[in-house]
Amino acid sequence: MKILTVVGARPQFIKAAPVSKALRAAGHHEYLVHTGQHYDYAMSQVFFDELGIPQPDVNLGVGSGSHGRQTGEMLMRLEAVIQEQQPDWVLVYGDTNSTLAGALAAVKLHVPVAHVEAGLRSFNREMPEEHNRVLTDHCADLLFCPTQTAVNNLAREGITQGVHLVGDTMYDAVLQFGELARQRSRILETLGLTPKRYLLATVHRPYNTDNPENLRSILSAFVECGETVIFPVHPRTQARLAEAGVLEMLQSAPQVRLIEPVGYLDMLMLEQNARMILTDSGGMQKEAYFFAVPCVTLRPETEWVETVEAGWNVVVGADSRRIVAAVSGEAWLAKSLAPIFGLGDASCHIIDILCS
Repeated sequence: MKILTVVGARPQFIKAAPVSKALRAAGHHEYLVHTGQHYDYAMSQVFFDELGIPQPDVNLGVGSGSHGRQTGEMLMRLEAVIQEQQPDWVLVYGDTNSTLAGALAAVKLHVPVAHVEAGLRSFNREMPEEHNRVLTDHCADLLFCPTQTAVNNLAREGITQGVHLVGDTMYDAVLQFGELARQRSRILETLGLTPKRYLLATVHRPYNTDNPENLRSILSAFVECGETVIFPVHPRTQARLAEAGVLEMLQSAPQVRLIEPVGYLDMLMLEQNARMILTDSGGMQKEAYFFAVPCVTLRPETEWVETVEAGWNVVVGADSRRIVAAVSGEAWLAKSLAPIFGLGDASCHIIDILCS
């Protein structure tokens, strides 16, 4: 069986790593296409190096740009690759422009589509990712859901054929690479950090980075918290910090430490040793749960409602007062960790279903 896998952004490399490993171990042919949506070393190549993902068979080199231009370029180039390779399945991950382009290119060519991480809904149509999710799910022939909530979301939209609850491949990845991170990563020593004595923060969603008021509110909360905040700065965010006029404020707050983006193994170490995680990333909300680290979500909603219901995640948006209150320990209802994301064998389930 020949699988054409489409990836293009940091979270997709992580989600794809355990599935790619399982596919190849089962003797199937995987043709790996990198769209080039994320393209610098810290956001792309480092993940292939650390996770042992085979080098892409082709890199489309699309790069950044407006949503329409980027998606259109991917669609054109993916169509040519799919026509040339004639795969049995096109496999897409998550909710990026690469996801949507892969699904559309395949469905136009009558090649079946399998969507890993299907059924997620934030119910916020201002998020480009929400449109990508919905459209991809309605194109897909196989929908691999990480949680029961995702299955229920699809059923409400009338999608019941080809839907499978398999668990979350990011949990597979954490189990596979968590120990490796503890063995290899020296990020805590490099940054002089004591476990559970710092906060870890990431901000990259357009909801925050493209809104100067939101970005200023979030950064002022980081300052007001009075704790060490380790803030790996996404390239998108780096450009917006100066525009939002917050760099001067940060210069007077040395406890807020802006660092370059880090690799996957270093990020796993930072996550599991943080006292708390503050993020607008969907993947980091889950990883916080995997490591039993409280999470403050810097968005007005989350697609990972299970983490909120379990008491490990508080959704606060960009409101500085709510962020500070969450960090100070108010409103936390953390309970035991239920296996809501599966048992770490999602990749095996996916391969079994694809091959059946």
